[in-house]
Amino acid sequence: MSAQEIIHLMNLEEQAVMRAMQSAEDGLAQCAEKVAEAFLGGHRTIYVGAGTSGRIATMDAAEMPPTFGLDPERFIALQAGGNAAAARAVEDAEDSEFAAIQDLNSIGLKRGDVLVGIAASGRTPYVLASIRHAQQKGVWTCGISNNANAPLLSEADLGVLLETGPEVLTGSTRLKAGTAQKLALNRISTTAMVLAGKVIENLMVDVKAKNVKLKERCVRIVRDLSTATEDEAHAALEQVDWNVRAALNHLSSIGVSV
Repeated sequence: MSAQEIIHLMNLEEQAVMRAMQSAEDGLAQCAEKVAEAFLGGHRTIYVGAGTSGRIATMDAAEMPPTFGLDPERFIALQAGGNAAAARAVEDAEDSEFAAIQDLNSIGLKRGDVLVGIAASGRTPYVLASIRHAQQKGVWTCGISNNANAPLLSEADLGVLLETGPEVLTGSTRLKAGTAQKLALNRISTTAMVLAGKVIENLMVDVKAKNVKLKERCVRIVRDLSTATEDEAHAALEQVDWNVRAALNHLSSIGVSV
């Protein structure tokens, strides 16, 4: 096949991802509700994965603090092989059940937390051991897999199937399966934060303004949620260390409509 034919085929196959996401809506919503409940109760969400799934989980967890102004400890990703596996594959690490238990004990997993295990095959020992260990501690678990017959789906309290089918490149789950997993975690974490009140309308009011681009976004958010001019929004944000909620309260106190 030519390069164009290969890409066209991959694009056609990728349509299966959205069909899988639509079929999984109920399960993803249930998981998001549990994550929101845990967050509001002061507890944590722990993602567990290996290989591609672990790297996708790590990315979603890493994006939560800047997007929603969270303490980094509220969303944690545990990856087989540790932090090094995020940048370089450590293929044999996924077979260690002992490492899974050790990793969960090291973060002090406790009742009230939520654990989400992700594995395309649904039979990765590291992920399955995490689910079992969490359940022994009374922790609610969700298993996300792309394999309909996966033990992960039946052993977790909630199983979410992302049925994307065989990959164009056989066994390369960084393709359709990985795309669906990324979307699933996006759905779960974003919906949970909306339910937990970390969003006003469709705006990220708790975003951390760590650079010029994000400061400009904060100004736009304040302007969208009030009658403040750009200069007024900028001045209010500077007074409160670029905290959008505090800026809105300040503007309201000086007579600006919010």
